[in-house]
Amino acid sequence: MSLPIVPEDYGDLVLEIKERVRSARLRATLAANSELVLLYWDIGHSILERQGREGWGSKVIDRLAMDLKTEFPDMRGFSPRNLKYMRAFAAAWPDRTIVQGPLAQISWYHHIALVERLDSPETRLWYARKVLEHGWSRNVLALQIETGLHAREGNAATNFASALPSPQSDLAQQALKDPYLFDFLTLGASVKERELEQALVDHIQRFLIEMGAGFAFAGRQVHLEVEGKDYYLDLLFYHLRLRCFVVVDLKVGPFKPEYAGKMNFYLSAVDDLMRHRDDEPTIGLLLCQERDRVTVEYALRGAGKPIGVAQWQIRLVQSLPARLKGQLPEPEEIAKLLGDPR
Repeated sequence: MSLPIVPEDYGDLVLEIKERVRSARLRATLAANSELVLLYWDIGHSILERQGREGWGSKVIDRLAMDLKTEFPDMRGFSPRNLKYMRAFAAAWPDRTIVQGPLAQISWYHHIALVERLDSPETRLWYARKVLEHGWSRNVLALQIETGLHAREGNAATNFASALPSPQSDLAQQALKDPYLFDFLTLGASVKERELEQALVDHIQRFLIEMGAGFAFAGRQVHLEVEGKDYYLDLLFYHLRLRCFVVVDLKVGPFKPEYAGKMNFYLSAVDDLMRHRDDEPTIGLLLCQERDRVTVEYALRGAGKPIGVAQWQIRLVQSLPARLKGQLPEPEEIAKLLGDPR
């Protein structure tokens, strides 16, 4: 049977209806999650009230879990362990109106991570908003908490306020952090700077997570030719939200003022040779093992291009088995054995 003839604008109608269906499904999912989170808060709050007023103990929670499972056999989430999480959740957020806002839009598993790993309500709310903004999974959230992202984001020393127009300067500042933690690398004592670059590329997924939302990897040792001479960018990214290239230069050892001059040259070349007319100005990020803010400020004050300077560190995350701690070289050991080859 042949398909019936349809009007010319039928394709537009189909696309419109499909988008409406997707939006409605998303709203339904968010609404269901919101109701579940608020239900869990109500249950946790009730348990807290009874414990405070009547001295309920863990045995009562075990009995409550059994009765709820019996009454609602098709519903998951009524284990004694989860009921205790509900109690902790309600204790962490005494005000229900806060839970009705952005907190109701993230999953229960995210809430467990927030309550388990953070004590400060302000810090928990900061990470909750980041989950909504970037769509982090629970594992990514746990990693960002473990590495203290809230204390590092926007902390790089830059000249963005003078080199970029507002609000691009503010957005670019928040896109950088200090320090950058490459705790996913296991480098030997004989590592070279180029090997560090390669190791970061080999672990590109974790590297991009550490770089932050919006960074897209564009290449390593990217070639530029200027007046017949060859130059190579350590790492090149494109930031999807800032709409610009980001040149990253890795340095073993402390920041030196001359690094800013070389980065300024790289940025001018990328703007002329690679930047699209719709792109924003290219940004430079110098990653050094150490940096003195006053020295950086003086070096960047006369730079016409937007440059940020931050530290990089290789440290062990808390989850690394104890038997492996101490077997990886400290950054100071690497710096002692190796100088900056450039």
